[in-house]
Amino acid sequence: MIAIHPAFARLGDENAFAVLARAAELQRRGRDVINLGIGQPDFKTPPHIVEAAVKALRDGEHGYTDATGVAPLREAVCADLDRRLGVEVSPDCVMITPGGKVAMHMAILMFGREGAEIVYPDPGFPIYRSMIEFTGATAVPLRMREDNGFAFSAEETLALITPRTKLLILNSPANPTGGVTPPAEIDRLVDGLAAHPDVAILSDEIYGRLTYDGLAHRSLLAYPQIRDRLILLDGWSKTYAMTGWRLGYSVWPRPWREVVRKFAVNSWSCVNSAAQFAGIAALDGPQDSVEAMRAEFDRRRTAVVEGLNRLPGVTAIAPKGAFYAFPNIAGTGWAAKPLASALLEEAGVATIGGPDFGVYGEGYLRLSYAASMEAIERALIRMADFLGRPASANASG
Repeated sequence: MIAIHPAFARLGDENAFAVLARAAELQRRGRDVINLGIGQPDFKTPPHIVEAAVKALRDGEHGYTDATGVAPLREAVCADLDRRLGVEVSPDCVMITPGGKVAMHMAILMFGREGAEIVYPDPGFPIYRSMIEFTGATAVPLRMREDNGFAFSAEETLALITPRTKLLILNSPANPTGGVTPPAEIDRLVDGLAAHPDVAILSDEIYGRLTYDGLAHRSLLAYPQIRDRLILLDGWSKTYAMTGWRLGYSVWPRPWREVVRKFAVNSWSCVNSAAQFAGIAALDGPQDSVEAMRAEFDRRRTAVVEGLNRLPGVTAIAPKGAFYAFPNIAGTGWAAKPLASALLEEAGVATIGGPDFGVYGEGYLRLSYAASMEAIERALIRMADFLGRPASANASG
């Protein structure tokens, strides 16, 4: 057999897609499965955004665009960042990407290599660790603690930085925990990073529009002292229910912009042209659908947390952002992945086991409340029935 590069053997996976596939298989067999596993809004893309893409196609926008994205879209991104966050960004520093993953892929490839260390949140989005290990760098987990609201600690973060640290990855609001780091903690981290000027920062802010309890998102773009080494990741997937459009963006320090452009030319040439015009309509058009979705997610969040805390052996703190709950299931006597598997196979409820998000994920499940309220309520009833059975009726993990 022809050998491939050994780096490919180090690639991890995103088990949410495996669970999605298994749930679909069970449904094809006639099973009723409620999917709380995949992080995808159950809303449709707002009509004015769809119409903008249709118009672009009818107007003949069928060809290549600039590798960094069409200028009106990059300008719309800058206007949105200024309007929402009060930060000024040059369109020359914006890169439109085919989804947010591509931005983290680029950033991690730029700084990951043998002998380097990259600090990443754990539990966290599984692709962080996968891509770090792909590059040959050492993945250094930054523990997200339940007793800290799953926010990162500035003190713990700074303590992990060594002379070999090349990149620090941060994510707030966070997947899978829903944690939101308070502004004062971000202030402390940025102050401490002054002692580490050679560490680049990737800030994944894809859930920045989804916060609750009156919290406002604090972007790392708001700190001019780190702008020369900060990469911002954001996009349209979560905010505008556009997961399948594969449209994201990133903001780069000017000295790295040309390298990123060349990477795009060598990789994907440009993003789908019609999707880019849909992105303009999303940012420049009415934002009422964004608030309507956020308000509905908030309503579901309350129902999920209350329902989880009624389950035997389960406790759940209220997430402050995104659309995930990360309940502690230690009291059930189950290990996380066997419980997630049993809930899917026996109760027809798809969830994700905490270890799929990192070494510190054991003892937790991730539930997405980007599903209908009716589906959430039925799922909680099924989970209560399953966990309420006599121990002999369940195969404990």
